[in-house]
Amino acid sequence: MSGGLVALLDDIATLAKATASSIDDVASSAVKASSKAVGVVIDDTAVTPQYVSGLSPARELPIIAKIARGSLINKLVIILPVALALTWLAPQVLPVLLVAGGAYLCFEGGEKVLEKLGWLPSHHGGHDDEDTARAEDAEKQIVASATRTDLILSAEIMLVSMAGLAGESGVRRVAVLIGVAFFMTFFVYGLVALLVKADDFGVKLARGALDPADNRPGPVDNVGRSIVRVMPHVFNVIGIVGTVAMLWVGGHLVIENLSQVGLSVFHHLLEGAVHAVSPLGAATSWVVETALSGVFGLALGAVLAWLVVGVAAAVSAMRGRHAQG
Repeated sequence: MSGGLVALLDDIATLAKATASSIDDVASSAVKASSKAVGVVIDDTAVTPQYVSGLSPARELPIIAKIARGSLINKLVIILPVALALTWLAPQVLPVLLVAGGAYLCFEGGEKVLEKLGWLPSHHGGHDDEDTARAEDAEKQIVASATRTDLILSAEIMLVSMAGLAGESGVRRVAVLIGVAFFMTFFVYGLVALLVKADDFGVKLARGALDPADNRPGPVDNVGRSIVRVMPHVFNVIGIVGTVAMLWVGGHLVIENLSQVGLSVFHHLLEGAVHAVSPLGAATSWVVETALSGVFGLALGAVLAWLVVGVAAAVSAMRGRHAQG
């Protein structure tokens, strides 16, 4: 009896080790797959704080938590089932989806660059009525708007991650993508929460470090003031890095997946340029590939942005003539 019990415990221990190893492997694969969506992640991190800008500090974290929950629902309930169904039923559609997703990233990045240069009219979100709306309604509008934007960004994250899992089995692919969904959601919105509350933390340091008997600021107070001064610049840098990453990742996605659907001229040109500088080392090859993908993404994004602006202007003019008629 004791021998059977020992054998059973040994089997359980072996199974536990195998399960732990499998979970660790899935987690590692999820992190690796997530890293390919770096451009979307940075953009998501840069975009989200604008939704809580100007709100009461007490409501910032609850709203970010609601947006994070909506993001997780987007990934697990909407995007993952649709993407897996398309992959299993029509795998040839995935490169087309990735071209479309890459083109959207290029459009977003190109639009931001053109607006920054003053070559496109800037536009703002529709939160003008929040001042007069009740607080709860305003929060619902903010969460709904942020969740809609996240749906597009989350779709990019999941599709880009899925593209790197073509050789995985069905069950393992699902497990890794679920891991990606949780990891990316907690990573992005956890980072957003830290960034949003950093200035509040700086203010508390500045206020709490003052000695009531001595109005001269101390070292902790100076740290708090420095945090408050630096955070706007941090958000600016995140925005710039996010735009560059979108153009690079979007351009690379379009080039690589166009070659999968038969249009390989851009891929051959990129390969030729990388091969030409390969004697200079792997780092130089990566820089050249990244720079050329970014230039391609910027060119494509600028064209798409101008097309969208032109179509919007034409539709607006037609509506104006119709209203006058």
